[in-house]
Amino acid sequence: MAEAALKRAPEDYAAAARDEVRRVLDRVKAEGRTSLTAPEGKLVCDAYGIPVPKEGVAGSASEATRLADSMGYPVVLKIVSPDILHKTEAGGVLVGLRSAEEVAKGYDTILANAKNYNAGARIEGVQVQQMLKGGTEVIVGAITDGSFGKLVAFGLGGVLVEVLKDITFRMAPATRQDAMSMLDGIQAHEMLKGVRGGDPVDREALADVIVKVSQLVSDFPEISELDLNPVFATKADAIAADVRIVLDFDAKPRPAVRSNEEIVTAMNRIMRPKAVAVIGASAEAGKIGNSVMKNLINGGYKGQIYPIHPKADEILGYKAYKSVKDVPGVIDTAVFAIPAKFVAAALTECGEKQIPGAVLIPSGFAEAGEPQLQDEIVEIGKKYNIRLMGPNIYGFYYTPENLCATFCTAYDVKGSAALSSQSGGIGMAIIGFSRSAKMGVSAIVGLGNKSDIDEDDLLAFFEQDDNTKVIAQHCEDLKDGRAFAEAAKRVSKKKPVIVLKAGRTSAGARAAASHTGALAGNDKIYEDVFKQAGVVRARSLRQLLEFARGVPILPTPKGENVLIITGAGGSGVLLSDSVVDNGLSLMQMPPDLDEAFKKFIPPFGASGNPVDITGGEPPRTYQNTVRLGLEDDRIHALILGYWHTIVTPPMVFARLMVEVVEEMKAKGKVKPVVASLAGDIEVEEASQYLYDHGIPAYAYSTELPVEVLGAKYKWARGAGLL
Repeated sequence: MAEAALKRAPEDYAAAARDEVRRVLDRVKAEGRTSLTAPEGKLVCDAYGIPVPKEGVAGSASEATRLADSMGYPVVLKIVSPDILHKTEAGGVLVGLRSAEEVAKGYDTILANAKNYNAGARIEGVQVQQMLKGGTEVIVGAITDGSFGKLVAFGLGGVLVEVLKDITFRMAPATRQDAMSMLDGIQAHEMLKGVRGGDPVDREALADVIVKVSQLVSDFPEISELDLNPVFATKADAIAADVRIVLDFDAKPRPAVRSNEEIVTAMNRIMRPKAVAVIGASAEAGKIGNSVMKNLINGGYKGQIYPIHPKADEILGYKAYKSVKDVPGVIDTAVFAIPAKFVAAALTECGEKQIPGAVLIPSGFAEAGEPQLQDEIVEIGKKYNIRLMGPNIYGFYYTPENLCATFCTAYDVKGSAALSSQSGGIGMAIIGFSRSAKMGVSAIVGLGNKSDIDEDDLLAFFEQDDNTKVIAQHCEDLKDGRAFAEAAKRVSKKKPVIVLKAGRTSAGARAAASHTGALAGNDKIYEDVFKQAGVVRARSLRQLLEFARGVPILPTPKGENVLIITGAGGSGVLLSDSVVDNGLSLMQMPPDLDEAFKKFIPPFGASGNPVDITGGEPPRTYQNTVRLGLEDDRIHALILGYWHTIVTPPMVFARLMVEVVEEMKAKGKVKPVVASLAGDIEVEEASQYLYDHGIPAYAYSTELPVEVLGAKYKWARGAGLL
């Protein structure tokens, strides 16, 4: 028997564990219950190898004392009732019982408390449990989120988690790497390392519990919430003292998702069409159908353009058709510029014409209190396999094809940044900033109501688009957060994915039967899942735009050591603050490098980090110190703080910095360099010159250049490049 067990493969153990849990859950379902008792919770934990204390269920005071005697004192007593989920509130928990007499008396007390709390509660007995001693109390839990699905959670237990809500989340199933990152992802993570002489916890044991919990809830979708609280973490192990599992047998499975290949095939025809139909095309200036036609024509699109109008024979020099079904050729994309009430009929004709993509500019759907109109077009889209962009959008731009499928102004500054927005107003801000900053784009896309196409569809397209190097997205919500996170995790390994999530303030925790559920603020989940997926999060619209502009031109750093070189002590202090705020690491200056810098700066300057060369120094001091910073391989990134002086005017500084960076690049010394320029309005021209030559530079700001550098570092870390 033992030999057979030894030969059993790991998958056999996994299957046996699942079978054991399935038996427990089936029994609970058959009894019409939605939560597990503590003994049932122990069976589930045992099946998945989640450590729990020795315990047993007593049906009498004498049986309770026998169990306590066998496992050793002190012990904990807990009521076992399928009708009492929150045992502490019912007075159904007694801890620290140190003798048979205390256990016998405690047994009677717990029963009386339970009856007083809920006279009709079914009592199955009293659980006698080995009391754990010492260690750090933590909570490991899981919830089911409407967008991201199963999430595993970790935080410190007791008062800290209840009051401070210091908890972190990852999508389940979590990897061991995810679990280890969670241990460092709470504010009080230093407590796990041991403070004031305390022992550090066994991190491997804690990570093991997190991974197993995440696998358990992934294997059984009906487990809606789970708490291990507290888990006692010591230097030797991590054991769950209490288990609470809540079930939802009516939970609907996640809808089937399209394959990546299917998404890319459809998106390529929409974004790179050979022929476009404009439904509602117009010759009358001021109408949306007129603006779309003009943008397609004047933007330089080389594909076929088919205006669709029930009465016109010709629009802006192009033959018009009464219906897309009358067009003799193949159509890849149809742009809708007609009122909402006419969209469904025209979309049906698109389906009959086998057009794969519809760009729905009209408003008047779900956002205007007409969800039935939106539901109708979604069903038509499903019936005919038409991918829907919108409705309620400004359209989209794809500059490699000179395609302006929008009623907004034409945009022709080509580049490598792909941007999208859920809001039309934000879309206009993206267009305006991109034009003003001369930021070339590969695409600007409106998503609006996201009846079908959403952020993860765009990620799949831009992932394989050679014209795109960075993807920046504004969203108010994620229709399918799990699909987005899975796509972002894959794409961010290749290209930076930057997201501005609107609505950062917590929508409040929903009413939940578990501590974990009650602590799950909406934005905290987004924050942690974005981190897990390698997404760089922007905190403002300006950040989103600056990251999209700056991150692609910065070379990837080879390490974490950041050095500040400044001509103004005040700027150095503010830049140092920004370094800390953005998760960057100020390099500890080695003595030999410190001496090397001292050779170039005046005696009243300051070496160390920041290197303060002072404001009165000539251009060669900037030149020498920056060259040294680029030459030394122990330094991985440079932040320059410039102060406007007569001795070194702004454009002199800018040209000199570009010269030095290019000189060192020719020698193979390539590092990210950003700059902050303080001075009169001449620093604006100098900043633009620096930016135009690959050095993100900002006049009047010590925050923005460091934020852009920090975004590059966040992406590099998430992509595994550091």
